[in-house]
Amino acid sequence: MTDLLTAEAFAPHQALAAQLLAHATEGDDGSHDLAHIHRVFRNAMRIQVGEGGDAEVLAAAVLLHDCVAVEKNSPLRSQASRLAAEKASSILADLGWPEDRIARVAHAVLTHSFSANIPPETLEAKILQDADRLDAIGMVGVARCFYIAGRLGSGLYHPGDPGADHRPLDDRRYAIDHFPAKLLKLSDGFKTATGRVLAEERHQRLEQFLTLFRDEI
Repeated sequence: MTDLLTAEAFAPHQALAAQLLAHATEGDDGSHDLAHIHRVFRNAMRIQVGEGGDAEVLAAAVLLHDCVAVEKNSPLRSQASRLAAEKASSILADLGWPEDRIARVAHAVLTHSFSANIPPETLEAKILQDADRLDAIGMVGVARCFYIAGRLGSGLYHPGDPGADHRPLDDRRYAIDHFPAKLLKLSDGFKTATGRVLAEERHQRLEQFLTLFRDEI
């Protein structure tokens, strides 16, 4: 992937990307690879144009927000963003970043995660959370959902009750359950005005996909 996606893809922060891309991901999770980092970067820069904030702090947070890999079904999943924030702090300290700016990056990384459930307090943290969640909805979100389901060995849907009308949702066993369990709830929690506009469009795509999927089964 590094041969296909270079620091130049992160312009105007290509110099920063050149320093951080080697640390951006680990493991072999295709839903949290460099392509994901790049999509989140594009989302974040688009939101930043409308909302403001420190673009360099935001870019660093994007590049390092998934620098520690923890599988979705791991008992450590809720700690992933804390571990990533700690690693990001160490990386930036080695590069000579001042402590106050490291702290702003670390806070954004810490609070971006849905499973961590920690409210973002700075503008950059709110933008990163919105940018990352945009990648979880819409058509890319659909693709990532089914990729992760296959990776974890989940089925597509419960054949007897695909809509979970008479059973509890179980998105560890059935991919389609992840839509009502999480994905369809995400657009209500966006923190920036620009992010909310983008999220509404992608949320509608999720609903359309789910309607068409259910029609075919």
